[in-house]
Amino acid sequence: MATACENSAWAQVKEGWRQLYGSFAREGVSVENHEFEAVAPVNWGRSFHRNSVELCLNLRGTGSVHDGRIEARYQPHTVGFYCNHNADLKAQRNPGETHSFITIELSRGYLETQVHSMEDDLHPALRRWLINRGGSAAAVGAMSPGQEVTFQALRQPPVPQAAQRLWYQAKTLELLSQVLFQPVPQEEFFCQRQKRVAQERVERTAAILRSHLADPPDIEALGAQVGCSSFYLSRLFSKEMGMTIPQYLRQMRMERAAELLLCGRHNVTETAMEVGYSSLSHFSKAFCTTIGCCPALFPNAKALVEKFRARRADNIYG
Repeated sequence: MATACENSAWAQVKEGWRQLYGSFAREGVSVENHEFEAVAPVNWGRSFHRNSVELCLNLRGTGSVHDGRIEARYQPHTVGFYCNHNADLKAQRNPGETHSFITIELSRGYLETQVHSMEDDLHPALRRWLINRGGSAAAVGAMSPGQEVTFQALRQPPVPQAAQRLWYQAKTLELLSQVLFQPVPQEEFFCQRQKRVAQERVERTAAILRSHLADPPDIEALGAQVGCSSFYLSRLFSKEMGMTIPQYLRQMRMERAAELLLCGRHNVTETAMEVGYSSLSHFSKAFCTTIGCCPALFPNAKALVEKFRARRADNIYG
């Protein structure tokens, strides 16, 4: 259930804000989705609750949070937290940008219950905020490929409706453990680092493609974003994923198309446009090859729908 301050803060973006899970007032935790075009600056600080901590997974768009002394800037593909004690934080979403982010709001009581006896291992800024019981704090870092996968799953939970409450509780705790704690430095050998960097580049490439299905960057731009040449990235991706980048993109497009068709809010033409196809015949051929039947028949093909859902669950949990 949304509070009055949330409804008022997000009235400017209308359908661009919706609550996914929880109630800050009743349960001390609320997961919220934000996706909108900002024509004018959006003051998202108006949605902050007193005596709270908020996690932000920022996929697209630029925003800032500050208290007059320090500023935390959320660039695309970043994740972080900000703590508020007396509603003294200011925040703005930049105009002229598409904003896509998810926030997880936590009351102090909820957070203290979850991290009880683990305070020494928290991020220093958060630890100071909890101990001092006042002021504000913030920290931002790069979003990991795994967190980008979680971002997409939060919008469309891969579990039955009856299990979504339990699923959101688990995902909230998972993100708390990733974002709010200070990682312990570990020695890493050169060969281990090479393998890790290669895997991170592939995961990052896959995450970028999943978040830009309709207008994916070309191979040169992908290479620049992940820090290697396009030729090396192509070879690396094929080796790690067992398919080429174009094959992976088509697979993700068709899976997204299948999800849209199952939701029932898009017809075949709208679905094709949503995943980046301007030709309906090319879309239908790709869908049939990947999913196993033409898109118009898919929602009623029970066996294929069950197979698709099982495969999606394996991809997320495997």
